[in-house]
Amino acid sequence: MASLSSATGLRISAICFALMLLCGALAVAASVGETAIPVQTVMDTIANHVWHAGRDVDPIDAGIVWNYRLSRAVVAASCGAALALSGVVLQALLRNALADPYLLGISAGASTGAVSVAILGLGAGMLGLSLGAFIGSVLAFAFVTLLSLQAGRGTGAIILAGIAGAQLFNAMTAFIVTKSASAEEARGIMFWLLGNLSGVRWPDVWLALPMALIGLVVCLWHARALDAFTFGQESAASLGVPVRRVYILLIGVSALMTAVMVSIVGSIGFVGLVIPHAVRFFVGTRHGMLLPLSGLIGALFLVGADVLSRVIIPGQVLPIGVITALIGAPAFALILCHGRVLR
Repeated sequence: MASLSSATGLRISAICFALMLLCGALAVAASVGETAIPVQTVMDTIANHVWHAGRDVDPIDAGIVWNYRLSRAVVAASCGAALALSGVVLQALLRNALADPYLLGISAGASTGAVSVAILGLGAGMLGLSLGAFIGSVLAFAFVTLLSLQAGRGTGAIILAGIAGAQLFNAMTAFIVTKSASAEEARGIMFWLLGNLSGVRWPDVWLALPMALIGLVVCLWHARALDAFTFGQESAASLGVPVRRVYILLIGVSALMTAVMVSIVGSIGFVGLVIPHAVRFFVGTRHGMLLPLSGLIGALFLVGADVLSRVIIPGQVLPIGVITALIGAPAFALILCHGRVLR
């Protein structure tokens, strides 16, 4: 009993510590940029908007913090958490160390939807880039789902169907860009495809943050089922898990989280692949601990990557996907060499 209580206390302490780090990272992200703003000004601005504290803050600084940087940081955190959670779920359900949120063809479909709106003018001006990307991601997921059902419904079928779907939609995107895009349009689309947080505002927060929180709650509710799935579907069924229902629900939630995040910020690689493995390296495979910590560390990682993308080259903002790949690829190689990748 004492051992169980100690483990629970350690779990709560680790989650609280990660949450404190995330709050600090959000404050730093709102202060860093082309115009440096003190963290105290950031805190005063938040207090004025949330609690009507009436603190004396320069209106220009307050506008930069609230309207641009803070919303961007919150979306980055939501996106990082959602992608990390999706990676944890898919690696457990598919029992594949290389499973990540984009395995289901969602990113490729979002890219096709985005370029169809931006370059081909699909929707006659009634569809925005984000909505077009979301529709494309849903269509791609539907295609992958139907293909995997026809191929045999197993985890191997889902993986192969995802690869085929991603290749198909990537080819369609390349065809549209090559055939119809101007040089300026191609450059803008390429920047979006690599992950772009520059245009996010508070309306995006009210979509991204609830989606990430709902996904976290659903995944945590099924944490024990995910523990069972790591030993295979037959083992999960023998432990009383309603395999088919849980499988469909969690795959669907992971796909929805990924589709929403990709439609807002574009494709950001390595978060859903590396973060679950990195957290598993330290805390093990129990999903009651793995899920919340992966979400928090994923959020922290993407907020940090966003800050780096703004300051690494003075006067220029890099696509955030470039930063995540530069950090994520060596990190994954290090984890792989230590032999702690999920088998």
